[in-house]
Amino acid sequence: MPNQSNPSNKQILLNAFDMNCVGHINHGLWTHPRDESHRFNELNYWTELAQTLERGLFDGLFIADITGVYDVYQNGIELTLKESIQLPSHDPTTLVSAMAAVTQHLGFGVTVNLSYESPYQFARRFASLDHLTQGRIGWNIVTGYLDSAERLIGQKGLKEHDLRYAQAEEFLQLCYKFWEGSWEDSAVLKDKQNRIFTDPAKVHVIQHQGQFYQSQGVFQVAPSLQRTPVLFQAGASPRGLTFATQHAEAMFIGGDQPEKIKKQVEQIRHQAQINGRNANDLKIFIGITVVTAETDELAQEKLQEYIRYASPEAGLAHFSSSVGIDLSRFADDEAIPYQPTNSIASVNSKFKEQQITPRDLKAQHVLGGRYPLVVGSGTTVAEKLIELLDTTGIDGFNLTRTVAPESHQDFIRLVIPELQQRGRYKTAYAAGSLRHKLFQQGDHLPFSHPVQQFRCHSSTSTSNFNLNPKQTA
Repeated sequence: MPNQSNPSNKQILLNAFDMNCVGHINHGLWTHPRDESHRFNELNYWTELAQTLERGLFDGLFIADITGVYDVYQNGIELTLKESIQLPSHDPTTLVSAMAAVTQHLGFGVTVNLSYESPYQFARRFASLDHLTQGRIGWNIVTGYLDSAERLIGQKGLKEHDLRYAQAEEFLQLCYKFWEGSWEDSAVLKDKQNRIFTDPAKVHVIQHQGQFYQSQGVFQVAPSLQRTPVLFQAGASPRGLTFATQHAEAMFIGGDQPEKIKKQVEQIRHQAQINGRNANDLKIFIGITVVTAETDELAQEKLQEYIRYASPEAGLAHFSSSVGIDLSRFADDEAIPYQPTNSIASVNSKFKEQQITPRDLKAQHVLGGRYPLVVGSGTTVAEKLIELLDTTGIDGFNLTRTVAPESHQDFIRLVIPELQQRGRYKTAYAAGSLRHKLFQQGDHLPFSHPVQQFRCHSSTSTSNFNLNPKQTA
């Protein structure tokens, strides 16, 4: 039973963490005889997953993505190709409509790298998805960190880290204008008798001239249920944290030691308050891997079985691209020196803070991935998750897959009933959009969010909004 002295009895939020590829986080397990991730290019692989997750009352499917390939380790992609380290990988947005069609409540948090997108085309695509999912779409905001991606799109190299966030800020502001500033809520009339589908007085031109982007015109998509998708972000560097605590509704953080996770959570909530938001305006998730079975002993046996198929070296190759350092150059017991790169700053900074060797990293990647590993019966896992939530102040977990689809099926069969018995996990979905399910405060971003400054006003009270391109929104 949960600790009765702890005042927190908040329910755990839960996303499945996946990617439109074979090897996502826990590398090498595609070789397991029961693993079906090689079917990732088949639509029913994803529709079956979506239905499974909805039966387990998951809040969402969080779909990762990258642009580029992992080519830092051993200065090439030979291991990346052999172990299918997120290669091949397919566009995640193509999956959403099909999965939404076979579910009613499951949310979809989709990673899209804004560094290689046009704000207008992106905003149009996600507004369309919000319509088709009836308000169940979220966007995980990321910027580029792979040199291989820059070469693929014909650029000379990565922009400096903080400059990428300056571009992200403007990208997001322009998307806000499209989603929130072009169409009034009551613009669409569908009035057949008077032949007025849309009231022209309630649709406004967007005009934007910025450092990175220019745009003038009317957004093509009428307001969707949420207007702006639920905003996810994983920024942990000082600049990334500032950006995330200004804009994000949900943050994805890393960490394995509860005291460090708690400190990070407190820092995030404090920064949100500095930015004029409420401390609980952000839902905070950490990534975890779970191996569970009917008993603790059977779970340990299953872990040992999985380890025989996992590839810690593939995990190291993935990590090399995350930090921009070829870790194959160091001996197993050699401390990896810190060196500044333009890759993921928060991950790379660990080499500045502590002595880490390739052997240490391989031990962390025992299942090919670096997220905290929770092993045990359904009871044991449930109690560990509750303890981690209560001691750190997080709101939920992004659950990685190991052997697909059995790892999610095991979790739903064994862990979720234990969480429900303890009153820490829902027994039915709430109604409404993904945003409303997460916050119980309606379908739209709150007035306290920076989006407010980009919203259009009613045409009855603001006379200078019209379809004259000389007028701006």
